[in-house]
Amino acid sequence: MEKVAQKFATGMILGKFMPPHRGHQHLIDRARDYVVELTILVCSLEGEPIAGRLRCEWLKEMYPEHRIIHVTDANPSAPCEHPRFWEIWTETIRRRLPAGPDVVFTSEDYGDELARRLGARHIAVDPKRRQVPVSATAIRADPYANWAFIPECVRPYFARRVAIVGPESTGKTTLARQLAAHYQTVWVPEFARQYLDAKDAERPLANLTLADMAEIARGQVASEEGRARQANQLLICDTELLTTRLWSEHFFGTCEDWLCRAASQQRFDLYLLANVDLTWVADPHRTAPDLRESFLNRLRRELQLSERRFVMISGSFDERLRRAIAAIDSLFQS
Repeated sequence: MEKVAQKFATGMILGKFMPPHRGHQHLIDRARDYVVELTILVCSLEGEPIAGRLRCEWLKEMYPEHRIIHVTDANPSAPCEHPRFWEIWTETIRRRLPAGPDVVFTSEDYGDELARRLGARHIAVDPKRRQVPVSATAIRADPYANWAFIPECVRPYFARRVAIVGPESTGKTTLARQLAAHYQTVWVPEFARQYLDAKDAERPLANLTLADMAEIARGQVASEEGRARQANQLLICDTELLTTRLWSEHFFGTCEDWLCRAASQQRFDLYLLANVDLTWVADPHRTAPDLRESFLNRLRRELQLSERRFVMISGSFDERLRRAIAAIDSLFQS
């Protein structure tokens, strides 16, 4: 990339960013060294595999200092699609940058012509993809093989999510910890435990209220989203909202509307349903061993009715781990 003695006033990058990746970051990082003000146009069309709004949000998080504009004009994607291709795109850009840009940064062949049409200078950044050998197409085709090229804020979109569910005292937390170690990733603990301990460490269930269940659900979701950024292709969750909803209905005969809606909408790639064939271990957070069978049956029925992918996990701790690993490995083979 050529050197300049003085910065340009305004620069522009445009693209789909579907998704943003390390190659895009390299382009943007080089461009900002050359301009005072950088505008990034995120161009999207309806029906694309990743929503344009989401792509825009990712870039705003990654580059809050730059001007990020979401362009939803239904423009042609290539000159062969429309005789006025260049005029259409020039008009689109001029509506967002009436007086600029002074320079256009791309890694694409179209850069020279686009810059000429705009009366700007073109600077090409790594057009051969030698410095950052990746493309958005390659990431969409196989995000896991290209994981190192995906920015942290984008990774939760692609990470596979596995929820471990089941009645009390069925080894869920142990399994979550073991799976995270096996896959060298992170796991999300059950938020309810720390929440209830903060209320009453000696008798955590003594003063439980209906409103608490919704707070526990919100805390679980927040914990999940926070850990998802640290996930190595896979996020293991010790419980989820369907389980929280069922406990709310068990204790109070109902659940708050927010929790019911969220539990219905939340979906994991795989549910590991822990069987009740482990010995009951008493715990202040647990109610009674005679509830396990009925709770298991209700969970299984809910998973079936909502057509969620689940696998029953039974046997010793070692057997449970082996079965869980086999089920998760199948996610990455499908």
